[in-house]
Amino acid sequence: MLVGATSPTYAFELFGMKFFEDQAEEDAAAVIVDPQPYFVTFTSSEGGAVENALRNASALIAEEAEPASGAAGLIARARGDYRRLLAALYAEGHYGGTVSIRIAGAEAATLAPDTNLPDPVDVTIAVTAGPLFRFNSVSIANQAPLTDDPDDQVELPVLRGYGTGEIAKSSVITAAELLAVEAWRQQGYAKAEVVSREVIADHATNTVDAVITVNPGRLAAFGPVSVTGTERMNPEFVAQQTGLAVGQEYDPDDIDRAHKRLDRLEVFRAARLEAAEDIGSDGLLPYNLIVEELPGRRFGFGATYSTVDGLGVEGYHLWRNLFGQAERLRLDARIASIGYPIDTTQFDYFIGGTFTKPGFFHPDVDLVATVSAERTIYPKYTETSAGGRVGLSWFFSDELTFEGGASFEVARFDDHFGIRDFNTAGLYAGVVYDGRDSSVDPTEGWYAAANLAPYFDLRGGTPGAQFVVEGRTYFGFGEEDPFVLAGRIKAGALLGPDLVDIPPDKLFFAGGGGSVRGYGYKSIGVDDGAGNVTGGRYLLEASLEARAKVTNDIGVVAFIDGGYVAADTFPGLEDLRLGAGLGVRYYTGLGPLRLDVAVPLNRKSDDPHYAIYAGIGQAF
Repeated sequence: MLVGATSPTYAFELFGMKFFEDQAEEDAAAVIVDPQPYFVTFTSSEGGAVENALRNASALIAEEAEPASGAAGLIARARGDYRRLLAALYAEGHYGGTVSIRIAGAEAATLAPDTNLPDPVDVTIAVTAGPLFRFNSVSIANQAPLTDDPDDQVELPVLRGYGTGEIAKSSVITAAELLAVEAWRQQGYAKAEVVSREVIADHATNTVDAVITVNPGRLAAFGPVSVTGTERMNPEFVAQQTGLAVGQEYDPDDIDRAHKRLDRLEVFRAARLEAAEDIGSDGLLPYNLIVEELPGRRFGFGATYSTVDGLGVEGYHLWRNLFGQAERLRLDARIASIGYPIDTTQFDYFIGGTFTKPGFFHPDVDLVATVSAERTIYPKYTETSAGGRVGLSWFFSDELTFEGGASFEVARFDDHFGIRDFNTAGLYAGVVYDGRDSSVDPTEGWYAAANLAPYFDLRGGTPGAQFVVEGRTYFGFGEEDPFVLAGRIKAGALLGPDLVDIPPDKLFFAGGGGSVRGYGYKSIGVDDGAGNVTGGRYLLEASLEARAKVTNDIGVVAFIDGGYVAADTFPGLEDLRLGAGLGVRYYTGLGPLRLDVAVPLNRKSDDPHYAIYAGIGQAF
């Protein structure tokens, strides 16, 4: 039974969509007492980018489908458009334009608010852009000195069009001001500001002279951070997690990094750092951190389906901020391989928990501990196991993450070698570089990961080590990247004793939705020549996808996957198992919903004829 939204400490998530989460926002219903409908006719002396900018700037056009609040409301809307349309002309470099807005044939600027208007009324917007102006002279007074520090370098305004002979767009002047101020702030001048802007348009020569004057202010260092708005969180811990140390030279990049650290805690709906009005006599700039906490708990459900692996259902319960320092405990449970007719002996079961302690001796280091138990029937073996791991995750930068720790597992496996028991203790270390523009629907960038996991079998007295590397890359084409070419490659190697002495979950298999589509999950392995398939020491996988958006909401995908598992030699391309297919994507705010249909291209007798996969997010 679900608890309704009256509880302030619960939230619910279904298939990645959140419900009942405490919201600070309130819906406001606007009531129009005397609706005044109208229709707009728009003309412009310039087409292309100028006309688009004008249309986008007009409130009359944007709100045409919404009646104004009486004649007074429509006239007010029109009078506001004079200013908006002139600003749009300036932004495109036209300083001598004229704007005429007529309501029922009369200029809107001359109409009284109580004018009687027909229902609906015609509104005519006519814009003459006038000549294009160019910069005659430009300058920045008190421009920041150049710096050799690559982290502090800011693009020069001239590279954004703020130069003699360039089109004198007001947007270019605004951008030049922002760059001029940012250049000082990157060098520690937190209160740098534009104190004057002098822009003179010469209509005789169609040129503009512009002078921007900057006051850098004083060099600043970070002062103490005070925290307001906490309810269950420890405010001292929250301040510590910003990573802003007293006396550390001011850098706006450190402010951005502080916000990302706070987001990573997953306990705040909102967090905002506000600088003090003035830098203190000691050169320190104090900050106030204003936060709003999320509900203390959340739970949710999800499901996956493929024609090969059946239906899987899962749920979780998450506790946030257990002890006041953003500690998280998440419990997960899953039942999978549900087919028809129902046979519970063929179900897969999983239960596990993950405890995360952020800020473990450093704002960018998390302590993560997991325990789990499962019983899973894979195509080539059955696993019944319980284990855990504990380690650290170090968020070195926005793109680079390191992790490492120790693990232990007790497992029983049933495969063609018989029933075997293993007790393994091991270490793990990994690094991930994620330079993609999105984790659920990337259109550009690349991703790389490497993992090393040495282990020792306590029962058999044999060591081993598994090494896996993976790379992905994305290339978008067209405006807003409606076409994307995506590629993935993965390779693995295992050092250890004979295959019979290696736990099957350490060996490599391929096949399934995240591997080689068209084949069963972990169904591609090593054939011993007698029809028995085991995992292998070496793995090679690759995928290529062509993605295209048909509309803003619908996309199609064509793909081909390949994979090979070998016993004692690294895979060769000539023996790849191949799968290909087509997919459909429905794009939501949380990521695309995925439906793929794949067929094995070099099918064997025990492989399916086709497979259907459904999920959330792109395949990779």
